[in-house]
Amino acid sequence: MREFTNPPLTLAPPVGGLADVVFEHAQDDPLHIALGRKDDAGRWRDVTCAEFRDEVLALAKGLLAEGVRFGDRVAIMSRTRYEWTLFDFALWTIGAQVVPVYPTSSAEQCYWMLYDAEVTAAIVEHEDHAMTVATVVDRLPRLSRLWQLDAGAVQELYDAGAHLDDEVVHRHRKAVTPDSVATVLYTSGTTGRPKGCVLSHGNFMYEADTVIERWEPVFHSKKGDEAATLLFLPLAHVFGRMVEVAAIRGKVRFGHQPQLNAAALLPDLAAFKPTFFLAVPYIFEKVFNAARRKAEREGRAGPFEKAVDIAVRYADAVEEKAWGIGAGPSAALRVQHQLFDKLVYAKVREAMGGRVRHAMSGGSAMDRRLGLFFAGAGVRIYEGYGLTESTAAATANPPERTRYGTVGQPIPGVTVHIADDGEIWLRGPNVFQGYLNNPKATDETLHDGWLATGDLGSLDEDGYLTITGRKKEILVTSSGKSVAPGLLEERVRDHPLIAQCLLVGNDRPYVAALVTLDQEAVEHWLQMRNKPRLAPAELVRDPDLETEVRRAVVAANTLVSQAESIRTFRILAQPFTEEHGLLTPSLKLKRKAIEKAYAKEVEALYRT
Repeated sequence: MREFTNPPLTLAPPVGGLADVVFEHAQDDPLHIALGRKDDAGRWRDVTCAEFRDEVLALAKGLLAEGVRFGDRVAIMSRTRYEWTLFDFALWTIGAQVVPVYPTSSAEQCYWMLYDAEVTAAIVEHEDHAMTVATVVDRLPRLSRLWQLDAGAVQELYDAGAHLDDEVVHRHRKAVTPDSVATVLYTSGTTGRPKGCVLSHGNFMYEADTVIERWEPVFHSKKGDEAATLLFLPLAHVFGRMVEVAAIRGKVRFGHQPQLNAAALLPDLAAFKPTFFLAVPYIFEKVFNAARRKAEREGRAGPFEKAVDIAVRYADAVEEKAWGIGAGPSAALRVQHQLFDKLVYAKVREAMGGRVRHAMSGGSAMDRRLGLFFAGAGVRIYEGYGLTESTAAATANPPERTRYGTVGQPIPGVTVHIADDGEIWLRGPNVFQGYLNNPKATDETLHDGWLATGDLGSLDEDGYLTITGRKKEILVTSSGKSVAPGLLEERVRDHPLIAQCLLVGNDRPYVAALVTLDQEAVEHWLQMRNKPRLAPAELVRDPDLETEVRRAVVAANTLVSQAESIRTFRILAQPFTEEHGLLTPSLKLKRKAIEKAYAKEVEALYRT
């Protein structure tokens, strides 16, 4: 199949903007719990629709009083926290355009986004961010105001606008239309300087309302449950932003968690008890690997692996029945599944707060077996695919017919087309307006309403999309063999000891790999084998560790022909990090930067 369309379920609102729903919900259901917010003691407290409306209104007044005007671009540089959502909706209320900046951005990255977007004001989280902006402020002539969240910015703006009438704010709000720009969201910059995607209020409203209507059953852990989710994705990324907008529009209670590490995230999952959440595959991999390590430490590695196998087989059988190609789990399999549900699966669910039964995954591909395991363990993950340019999800697996290993069908109202060269093209109301100040890139990407994604994929007979690679990442060996690295890299990363894998081989005689290690997993591996802790430079030469990595490479090579296989590899002592310019803020590999940084190691892979 070369093209598939899902008919729309909803139309983009003909009038208004994203902030209107804040005032509508407060009017219709003022006591409904809109958000959860941590107090100074670390306890979660409820924020009603009326309270949130009042805070948005007060902040909007302050922004107007301080000179922010309709159409102005205002940057937010912060981790995921309550105040970001508050500022988003206050700025949208007065027709300003939000420019998100990753909190880990360097001074030069920060400068480029603020300069390119002609930002007139900025909100930063703390003093370090303020200093980052201060180092480049002399090159930002339009930047005239800076507020710091941890220095009382919200109260300062409340006070500044207290004298203004509500009607002043509402006049601005009523001037916002679906075509008005909501945000300029910069791409991660894997292949060059980030580009500013211009996304409208209508883009976000259509995307969020479609997800809410089509996937509404996903929001609840059981019938009658009040939907709740904990947002820990960065709000500087389109995925996190879509979750924020959809939660507010769908009256889903949600909270913010600024740290992605397990030590901070797991206690908040336990306290907040979400009914569902949205994450990247990395999070699900972490949960799974932590459960496996715990079982190994307790001497239950064998039973755990058996439980994994049963979960995968059970979910596979359920999937086959849904598609009419199987009878479902056998009686014996159901009995085994029920036993392991009490012994293993319930503990996995408890680690995610205890109430989660559904989740959505995006940002990168998820391994089919991992998706089947979670489904068998009682948490169905609906994998999807999208870009900043498509306002997050363009495809997703539907609740009633999941096909694991694919990214699902187009969301309602979207068409997916596979071009002659295999490139995925998208069309729909969620497709962006173009790149800010970059007509050349816009013309290369938008063709009569079609978004050329740069990704490669295929559609099956039911319209389910499988991602096979990225055009710019295709390796071409010196013998002319084209190799899409993504699938091989993902399979190598399936090994619990491996954190990252990057394939090289352009204009080389064969494909090779650079591999980094998961430090937490390696420490566990050393303990389980009574090996001493080693310095990184010594560790990568450990013959037993090399054997483990070789197994991962051999397993990956079973997916491809010999000409496409990984012939050799190098284990690196240090991971690829954002701090060293080797990862984007959304954790994607910066291929050219990595190959340049490890040029000597790459050369060594091809010495005969």
